[in-house]
Amino acid sequence: MLAVPAGVVVSKRLAGVTLVEAGWAVPVAALAGVLAMLFARGAMGRIQATLERAGGAGRAKLGRRLGFAGICIAASGAIAVGFYELLLRLEH
Repeated sequence: MLAVPAGVVVSKRLAGVTLVEAGWAVPVAALAGVLAMLFARGAMGRIQATLERAGGAGRAKLGRRLGFAGICIAASGAIAVGFYELLLRLEH
């Protein structure tokens, strides 16, 4: 979830990296979000299979919510970087 903000910070602190080049953070955030949702799904399956004796339902739900938030941030980052690239191309 923090990959996109980290990419923005890297682009501001390193002279050779532009904001568009920091777009590498978008697929990282998307992948992390998808993985979080898959792990949460697996955890919920295990919790149900053990008749909830395994515990951790709250953590699994939190993981699902954070995974969804990560995917949303990645999608908004992709839109922002794409629009920024479009504006740069139209400027010249």
